[in-house]
Amino acid sequence: MYWSKTFIPTLRENPKEAEVVSHNLLLRAGFIRKLAAGIYIFLPLGLRVIHKLERIIREEMDVSGAQEILMPALIPKELWDETGRWDIYGPELMRVQDRNKRNFALGPTHEEVVTHLVHSEVHSYRQLPVTFYQIQTKFRDEIRPRFGLMRGREFGMKDAYSFDRDEKGAEESYNKAYEAYNKIFKRCGLKFRAVYADTGQIGGSFSHEFMVLADTGEDFIAVCSSCDYASNISLAKNYLENVKDDALSGPVEEIDTPGIKSIEEVSGFLKVTPDKLIKTLLYKAGKEFAAVLIRGDLTLNETKLSNYFGGREVELAGEEEIMKVAKSPAGFIGPVGLKGIKILADHSIENIINGVTGANKKDKHLKNVNYKRDFFVTELLDLRKVKSGDMCPQCKGSLQIVKGIEVGHVFKLGLRYSKSLKAVFLDEDGREKFIVMGCYGIGIGRTAAAAIEQNHDKDGIIWPMALAPYHVVISLLDINSETTKSLAERCYRTFIKNGIEVLFDDRNEKPGVKFKDADLIGIPVRITIGAKRAVNNEVEIRIRKTGEVTIVKAEDLLNEVNKIILQNKGS
Repeated sequence: MYWSKTFIPTLRENPKEAEVVSHNLLLRAGFIRKLAAGIYIFLPLGLRVIHKLERIIREEMDVSGAQEILMPALIPKELWDETGRWDIYGPELMRVQDRNKRNFALGPTHEEVVTHLVHSEVHSYRQLPVTFYQIQTKFRDEIRPRFGLMRGREFGMKDAYSFDRDEKGAEESYNKAYEAYNKIFKRCGLKFRAVYADTGQIGGSFSHEFMVLADTGEDFIAVCSSCDYASNISLAKNYLENVKDDALSGPVEEIDTPGIKSIEEVSGFLKVTPDKLIKTLLYKAGKEFAAVLIRGDLTLNETKLSNYFGGREVELAGEEEIMKVAKSPAGFIGPVGLKGIKILADHSIENIINGVTGANKKDKHLKNVNYKRDFFVTELLDLRKVKSGDMCPQCKGSLQIVKGIEVGHVFKLGLRYSKSLKAVFLDEDGREKFIVMGCYGIGIGRTAAAAIEQNHDKDGIIWPMALAPYHVVISLLDINSETTKSLAERCYRTFIKNGIEVLFDDRNEKPGVKFKDADLIGIPVRITIGAKRAVNNEVEIRIRKTGEVTIVKAEDLLNEVNKIILQNKGS
């Protein structure tokens, strides 16, 4: 394709609306344009990237045995009512009415539709397992659309759904999708990790997020430097070593701590380290209260606590509620003598010998407090938030907290939707059973944006070869030189003939402009053809990622470029 005949409206200045690197560069490089908040037009270069990503996804999903379908974006309210999600989903669900006042949703996801399809068409064990997928536009009324393609109100997604006879089959389908996703993101040339994750509004028994590692990521993930353990910070676990079986000292002792409430104040006043304190927090989930215990130097993970309460939102109780429910002034609550309330404790409190807690009295704390001798708990749980340097629960290596961008998510749904929508089959004995489901999504535009967040420099985008709109850009420097122009045309036709995707910069612009634009749009290989080298039948090859420059004879150019493309396949 000739640059002069392609719509590539590059910008020299940073757009004011851009909040992150990918948003800025996609706008500046002429890949997208904004229509409304969270809604974008894909221009020719941007659409080429999207099509390449979709092709990789289709190839790997087809190999995994999934079958492509296309479901409507407009979904009747009745289907959402059957699963209860018309109300549960909240204001993010785009709702519309037709001329007859019938209610519909613009699909943010398609569990209801695909389960309805299977309910209608699949009746026997002989028809299972089956996995359907689609690549389609989704809609979510985000309260604050931002970050360009990262969080939009209209966005492309590949969503897939598996249907199996039993849990064993569902696990096999899950693993197939998991492996397909690994292959997809490897082929895209991305550095990523599959991490344990929360199931969120989709629901299900367990899930993995696929995270592109980038310093600009919104999500924090815990990764082990010694093994493949990785988890979203909201669910990450760590290994706590058992403490030595020290002898317990004397009885519990009440001490004066006037006006001293915080962990830092108490540990400083009593000259003990924070890990000797048992922090007691009063939380509520709806109308249900619970005292939550955790070691003083650790941070409570509210997502884990919320999961204990079935996903209900949790929040700290106020001072009046603490006094009413725990009979304690705020800042001095503790587990000893606490009655009439559920006590949940992180496993870390098991290792505290002769600890310090609140005394449930104003300006009073207790010391020499020990679990099982001085107090008991309703349930021991993993409730702590991990931090860098913690021990890996899998291999006892060192955990590190890094940033990531979620680009894919796989869920084991179980029976949630098949029960709601009565998706059943008859087994070999003629017994009716519910179908076991899985769900698997990839954000299309989000993946393209994540690739930029991971691959860019001060000059622009550095596309991985697999996603780049073109493999090669030819920069013709002397447009009025017949020798130079002829050589550039020959190279261009050779690339076209041999299936190499090439953009020919034939514009009547200064070399500096062409070089800046080539770097900005991020084509992996730049071929520079100027008058000085053209007389010797030579051209310059420059690798965008490394800046490495090589001079080759024109007759060797095809072989050299093919080598570069092959070496960078999947990167």
